[in-house]
Amino acid sequence: MLVDSHCHLDKLDYEQLHTGIDDVLAKAKDRGVEYFLSVGVTLKSFPAMMEMIEPHSNVFASCGVHPLDIEEGFNFDQLKAFAQHDRVIAIGETGLDYHYQPELAGQQQDIFREHVRLAVELNKPLIIHTRMAREDTMRILREEGAEKCGGVLHCFTESLEMAQEAIELGFYISISGIVTFNKASELKNVVSSLPLERLLVETDSPYLAPIPYRGKQNQPAYVREVAQYIALLKGVSVEEVEKVTTNNFFNLFSRAER
Repeated sequence: MLVDSHCHLDKLDYEQLHTGIDDVLAKAKDRGVEYFLSVGVTLKSFPAMMEMIEPHSNVFASCGVHPLDIEEGFNFDQLKAFAQHDRVIAIGETGLDYHYQPELAGQQQDIFREHVRLAVELNKPLIIHTRMAREDTMRILREEGAEKCGGVLHCFTESLEMAQEAIELGFYISISGIVTFNKASELKNVVSSLPLERLLVETDSPYLAPIPYRGKQNQPAYVREVAQYIALLKGVSVEEVEKVTTNNFFNLFSRAER
């Protein structure tokens, strides 16, 4: 059994690729993917995402404002209200991205801090996006006491040193289809070096489809390719990766029920 620990179910193609969320989940179940975390990136889109996943008890939710979406609006009181929903098991996606919008670094940092403070207050783990902002990301997590709630650095593409620093704070490292890409040598080394007990698997659907689906829209069913590649890198069975990463997910997101 596998868990897709990070997907954007409300952003999939329901016109040509899938007939609806039931279709997406059925395709995933056929490949042994039983649970899903549908990740929110804006406050505006959150209610519709919750309405979509509501009938499916095996789909959990997170609530946050992605650092590249902060210009769409951020309201702490609204975030807090949404985040207290019973199905919301995590705060995020939040974090810092200096690759695309370095000019908004200060605003990103302020909003990131608000997310961390809320996660600590509600005792819900954080889902962190970080790109070209290693030092600031870790500094803010430490300054705001993120070790009290824990979390995950999702779709990890950073250094081994950053991964180890995050693990020392009680965080997990989530691996996406990028690990299967030919040029992802540093990430392959990170995965090989880290304990399986600190790893999660994800698709980040509809983005970053793994080989052999690269160039196509990603979907939760393809998290199996990620697990298979991790098994290859670590010299263990796919079944071992399934078992350990699934246990890791439910250990981190303790509000999620099997």
